Amino acid sequence: MYIAKQVTMLFSALLLGMSFLVIPAAAAEDIKIGVLTPLTAGAHSLGKEAVRGAKIAADYINAKGGVLGRKIKVIIEDDAGQVEKAISGFRKLTSRDKVVAIIGQIHSSNMLALIKPAENAGIPIFSTQASNVKITSSKSPNVFRTAAIDPDRAEAWVGFFQQNGFKKIGIIAENTDYGVGLVKLLKTFNKERSLGLSLKPFIFDKNSRDITPQLLQLKNWGADVVINIGVGDVAYLIVKQAYDIKLFPETPMVASFDWPSQPIFWKNLGKKGNYLTYISYGHPNQKLTAMGEWFKAEFERLYNDAPIFGASNAFGQIVMIAEAIYHAGSADPAAIMNALEDYHYDNFNGPVKFDRADGARWHQSSPPILIVQHTAEGQSLGDGTILYPPNLQTGSLTKGSR
Repeated sequence: MYIAKQVTMLFSALLLGMSFLVIPAAAAEDIKIGVLTPLTAGAHSLGKEAVRGAKIAADYINAKGGVLGRKIKVIIEDDAGQVEKAISGFRKLTSRDKVVAIIGQIHSSNMLALIKPAENAGIPIFSTQASNVKITSSKSPNVFRTAAIDPDRAEAWVGFFQQNGFKKIGIIAENTDYGVGLVKLLKTFNKERSLGLSLKPFIFDKNSRDITPQLLQLKNWGADVVINIGVGDVAYLIVKQAYDIKLFPETPMVASFDWPSQPIFWKNLGKKGNYLTYISYGHPNQKLTAMGEWFKAEFERLYNDAPIFGASNAFGQIVMIAEAIYHAGSADPAAIMNALEDYHYDNFNGPVKFDRADGARWHQSSPPILIVQHTAEGQSLGDGTILYPPNLQTGSLTKGSR
């Protein structure tokens, strides 16, 4: 029932080279896809990038004639990074706007809270950047993800620690499914693999505006490295306050995802952000699919900057949903979900297959994970030093100085 049909290249060629109209687009109602993402509060900059990617995807598809003779229309809804607003936004998108699928989730807590509503509504929902393992290990037929999962992130951290001889690992994590889940995962890795790491985690309220007491304890403890597991504004706050007490950059700090690759990073932190290391889900020099190359060029034309992962992934998710509609011959959500399982797809960065695999690999496609360091103020991702993995390494960790 779930045997993949090898037709991805055909659809990609149709997208890139010609229309895939079936009936006149003007005669049919738009197909609506929801983008439920944070546009206010802490992670608003990530949500904004996801919206940019989704809108470019709709324009890309519609310029080729739409799908099944219908235009794609994205409906934007702000979840403000809060579970309650995510649920109310979901209800609006499904009940009033009648979307056939939803993308855009950044926060793991929100995404987890939306699994049952998605099942009840019978529509597919994509995690654009939410990474908690429970999202896909739920084995929900409605859940799909083309973003990193936390075990992959933790694997990269452990390899990086071993590469640099780090033993005393300070962790500053927000009190969310994302933050708490990563702390638990690192503890599990350390115990089950007998890594011999000394972990000192602090869980803080994600709405806190003073992390200094916890950071001072990590400084006095003599951490070899500090992991910054904050999302949005509080992640910047951790860097600023660690710099002010001379914990960072004297002690290396690793951000838990690619927010330091955004242009706003240097506007927010200036010199205080230099020497920060961070997880990245790719690199400007990596090989992209044909549609990925098109998107990168179009994004740079529109915004005079390279797209971050969240923008590229949102673009790819909208295109894959449109492709599933094409394969299904219908915009019925149940038919879309079946087609998402039955076919191979192309995302911006490579092929995707949504398998009914075990554990967190259910309906999961993972990007590559790099650890990158900024070594000069104003650097972009492409200018930074790749520290990990060893086969892609372009340099060694630079010790921070003021």
